[in-house]
Amino acid sequence: MLNRQGRATQPGEAASAVVHPTFTGNRALQQEEALIFEFGRLDATGVDVDEPVAFTSRLGGLERRDGIGLPGLSEPEAMRHYVRLSQKNYGIDTGVFPLGSCTMKHNPRLNERMARLPGFGDVHPLQPVSTVQGALELMDTLAAWLLELTGMPAVALSPKAGAHGELCGMMAIKAAIAHKGEAGTRRTVLVPDSAHGTNPATAALIGFTVKPVPVRADGTVDPESVRALAGPDTAAIMLTNPNTCGLFEPDVVEIAEIVHAAGAYFYCDGANFNAIVGKARPGDLGVDAMHINLHKTFSTPHGGGGPGSGPVVLSDRLAAFAPVPFVVRTADGFRLVESEADAAGQGAQPFGRLTAFHGQMGMFVRALSYMLSHGADGMKQASEDAVLNANYVRACLADLLSQPFGDRPCMHEALFDDSWLKDTGVSTLDFAKAMIDEGYHPMTVYFPLVVHGAMLIEPTESESKASLDLFIAALRDLAMAAKRGDAERFTGAPYHAPRKRLDETRAARQPILRWTPPEPVRDAAE
Repeated sequence: MLNRQGRATQPGEAASAVVHPTFTGNRALQQEEALIFEFGRLDATGVDVDEPVAFTSRLGGLERRDGIGLPGLSEPEAMRHYVRLSQKNYGIDTGVFPLGSCTMKHNPRLNERMARLPGFGDVHPLQPVSTVQGALELMDTLAAWLLELTGMPAVALSPKAGAHGELCGMMAIKAAIAHKGEAGTRRTVLVPDSAHGTNPATAALIGFTVKPVPVRADGTVDPESVRALAGPDTAAIMLTNPNTCGLFEPDVVEIAEIVHAAGAYFYCDGANFNAIVGKARPGDLGVDAMHINLHKTFSTPHGGGGPGSGPVVLSDRLAAFAPVPFVVRTADGFRLVESEADAAGQGAQPFGRLTAFHGQMGMFVRALSYMLSHGADGMKQASEDAVLNANYVRACLADLLSQPFGDRPCMHEALFDDSWLKDTGVSTLDFAKAMIDEGYHPMTVYFPLVVHGAMLIEPTESESKASLDLFIAALRDLAMAAKRGDAERFTGAPYHAPRKRLDETRAARQPILRWTPPEPVRDAAE
């Protein structure tokens, strides 16, 4: 018989079996790569280092007493090792990266060039303020753009990621509640079932009790459910909008009014802000605090290889409680308000300092570069294109994949469930693994939790119609194969990846974190 590549196979032989095995395990340009512990030497290094002169340690007994335990490699060996590993990794520069609720879009190279400019790429957080006026001006300009896009009066730039921003916003809310003398009574945070998973975790982390809010059959939050739960013990609601079902909350203004009438605050998870930039301003919707993932909305996915950035915009009700440090403009230039005492002189009441320094300068530069190169109209178009692309994917798959909330338009991501896979012998996980064989990173699976066997696809605005058409065609082919009973194509996938399917549950619960040499193999003659 023939496999899908037209190569002859024997009965029982896996479709990816190697007909012509090689001595090295390499398959032409597909290089097998061992761990550095397997070929490096623990007793040697590729660099000659002089023995240090006698010195007195200042580490207070915390210095390392044994060898570092890393094998020494020559420069060519080290270079080849990491290049070969990089060729096994899937990234946004490889192809479509359709993770839902985790925007993975093209990283404009202009932004990278700007982030490497002298004065940005080599700036140090402990430099005298007089030597970093340009960097502070960039932070001030970025803040102004964020305030304009969100319709909010204040922003804290220091949070380093989305969940860090959530923490910042909720700590500002907690500080405002304490300032009003209600810390002992307002202890409950309402979190809809359609929220991001970090929302309840953040609320619980800082001492609040989480109360879930059910979603309607259409995947959105019913204001009457919020009204029934909101009361004098309510501190805040944490609402994701657009939510994790890829839907804009149509009653968001009424929900905000209900929460405010109860004396509580409205925290909006802004991870999906990239769907509404230039279209809707959170401040106009009644939001009191919202984090913005600069690394998702305004350029590099997941921090461009480094830390992310999650600034938090704050309403008038919370602005005074923003953490230090923050930038202020004076007649003599820009300066940083670093201490709570200094902030008090500015009329502020910060809840404290959230992080050691001032945020992630590399992401500030990338985000502002993205904003300036797109302009207001370009950012609005990016949001529109993100929504258009998601609806294109949704419409092109609607006849094969089931949609939990009906055949209705979505925002920036299209959500499917696994009901279409019933009686096929194929699971959501199997389908995702088969996508790897087709050369695609799988979409987000099994999330959001309100949908059974969820498959959440976010194509982003940076994908062309040609790339989406090929992606859609691949998914349609997989879907038809599952429906006609070709379960073998799925249950053992991926067949063509450098490593086959892992027991991911066991790997997460029983990780092997230390390499141990294998037992030596004795020759038969011994």
